[in-house]
Amino acid sequence: MGGGSQQTETGEPCSGRAEGVYTWEEVKSHCSRNDQWLVINRKVYNITQWAKRHPGGSRVISHYAGEDATEAFIAFHPDLKFVQKFLKPLLIGELAATEPNQDPNKNVSPSLTLFMNNLREQVEKDGLFRTQPLFFCLHLGHIVLLDALAWLMVWFYGTSWTLTLLCATMLAIAQSQAGWLQHDFGHLSVFRNSRWNHLAHKFIIGHLKGASACWWNHRHFQHHAKPNIFRKDPDVNMLNVFVVGAVQPVEYGIKKIKHMPYNRQHQYFYLLGPPLLIPVYFLYQIMQTMFSRREWGDLAWSMSYYLRYFFCYIPLYGPLGAFALITFVRFLESHWFVWVTQMSHLPMDIDYEKHQDWLSMQLQATCNIEQSFFNDWFIKCLEVNLFPTMPRHNYHRVAPQVHELCKKHGIPYEVKTLWRGLTDVVSSLRTSGELWLDAYLHK
Repeated sequence: MGGGSQQTETGEPCSGRAEGVYTWEEVKSHCSRNDQWLVINRKVYNITQWAKRHPGGSRVISHYAGEDATEAFIAFHPDLKFVQKFLKPLLIGELAATEPNQDPNKNVSPSLTLFMNNLREQVEKDGLFRTQPLFFCLHLGHIVLLDALAWLMVWFYGTSWTLTLLCATMLAIAQSQAGWLQHDFGHLSVFRNSRWNHLAHKFIIGHLKGASACWWNHRHFQHHAKPNIFRKDPDVNMLNVFVVGAVQPVEYGIKKIKHMPYNRQHQYFYLLGPPLLIPVYFLYQIMQTMFSRREWGDLAWSMSYYLRYFFCYIPLYGPLGAFALITFVRFLESHWFVWVTQMSHLPMDIDYEKHQDWLSMQLQATCNIEQSFFNDWFIKCLEVNLFPTMPRHNYHRVAPQVHELCKKHGIPYEVKTLWRGLTDVVSSLRTSGELWLDAYLHK
């Protein structure tokens, strides 16, 4: 069998031996920051240098170093033939014929992997990965319309407190809906051509929202690749302000870690979570990412939003008033974003890496909210985690098939009402806080 020592410095297999035939143990040994291999469809790839140039960010692909990445690879790439040309130079061999498709020491169910693959093939045959252009045109149209009407209203009828509040509400709705729309383009689920998706993504997240596509890619793809997994999903990196799940609170309690009074986190969540995530934490992250990575293109897109906004609103409110208005809009948008995203994930399983198959990992980390016209507009659903490149308008069509698969194989598939989803955010924080306090006092 071939190992890492049998290769050239460039990562290519040497000649004169049974090149490029590896065991899982050999693959797993290449999982450090400067030495990374992964497996896709039994082929072994050296991604050490490519990770730095990976369009989805270096961390998301590095999270699969030493592992089988087949399911994630298929889930994230709508045009597999196109990305094969990037894989070819990285190929260094394949798994030995005696090796199973999955690492036997990992918590992966071959049967569930097979069923998930079959489901994906079926929904592809059913045309559920095909886009309805009218849906996205209408979605973009109602964002632009709200944005324009908000300005026209105060331009023609004045800047009274009532009209200003209505203007801020309309702008917050437009910003939130632009957030869902940029998510669609960011996942390459609209156009068949990836370049058009990337361009539309930059326009919507940059010019319509004032944010950064690069920042979003590097952060959000990690979440989808390893949802609710500590040290891999940035969405559960709570900066020591909150403890979440059932494992982290006990761990912090035993170690006597008390950065905050975590037993009261369900109360101070209202002050630190929904109000501050977008206007403070995300804004800092976005600016830091653009400058540190020298993403000048993203910076230009972002500045085009703020130039347009202040050009429109400074004549009406003055510099300070326009700044106060956009801050309040971000405040409202942040509430919407936090409650919607956390209701799907925070009450679910949050733990360290378990090395599960794609279906099990996504279902344990994500719950669904009952389908309705309003809910589909207001939030995202579980199926986006299972099929990131599927157009959003088809989620409700694939949901019954996913539910049936889970029911057939005894896999929990949690569906909640919107109200229960909202209340579970607070109750899960309360439970985690109580676990921390008990461990802190008694262990």
